[in-house]
Amino acid sequence: MKKEPLIAVVAMSGVFPGATGLTEFWNNLVHKVDATIDIPKSRWSGALDWIFAKTHTSDKTYSKRACLVEHFSFSRNQYFLDDDLVESLEPFYQWILFATDDAIKQCRISSIDKKRIGAVIAAIALPTAASSTLARQISGSRLLNAMIPGTQFPLELSSNKTKGCRVVSAPASLIAKAFGFGGGTYTLDAACASSIYAVKLACNELQAFRADTMITGGVSGADCIYTQIGFSQLRALSPSGRCAPFDASADGLVVGEGAGILVLKRLDDALRDGDTIYGVIHAIGLSNDMRGNLL
Repeated sequence: MKKEPLIAVVAMSGVFPGATGLTEFWNNLVHKVDATIDIPKSRWSGALDWIFAKTHTSDKTYSKRACLVEHFSFSRNQYFLDDDLVESLEPFYQWILFATDDAIKQCRISSIDKKRIGAVIAAIALPTAASSTLARQISGSRLLNAMIPGTQFPLELSSNKTKGCRVVSAPASLIAKAFGFGGGTYTLDAACASSIYAVKLACNELQAFRADTMITGGVSGADCIYTQIGFSQLRALSPSGRCAPFDASADGLVVGEGAGILVLKRLDDALRDGDTIYGVIHAIGLSNDMRGNLL
């Protein structure tokens, strides 16, 4: 039986809370930097006194702490995209473009046919800040029209902030368009398994020789009100606002956002090209819990 080719990780990058790129991210790990912050009022899409409750309460959150990307700067001039499109992009699209650009600069793909470079990206399909704004504008207009019969209140959408919010499933397509890649390209949502699912499917493309390089990873840029309240209803959110996996003091998760990107090649190709090899994927698989246990 012929063995499937091993897969090499030849580049990595990301945009994370308190860290843009791997160097800053690694320094934060080494120096034990806590990237958790109190969610700024500007990030709540409603009044904080209505959203927050100190104990578990229906439709409220009991924590104001999260790991958020703040002060990220984005240069749009380096991508082959329409200026109006780039201007309308929500932050999570900007994160994924930056991370991809940073990653592909670390490896050797200049000799690879761009039609043989694909992208499989995970993106959680939850409402973003802009889509929340759009929803409030639509529902608010309809509510006013219903409250005052005979008067027609127009729907006024706010300039660029709602133009780029209608497609959460576009990160992989945007990568392909921005960098001219023509391989297999799609975005998926498999909840908490999304990123490892994307890596698995990217490996499949390489092992089947449908692509010679794959861009993969995940991005999460949901409006934090949904994740804070949602995980509070599951009682999975940490009341202390401190994430401590595998530790006896752990009391839940802390919601985060950001983007992480890997560039993958078949190991033989990576060795041939002289790439730095960060790791080798010998095998990867997926499973499904048929008992319906969400967590």
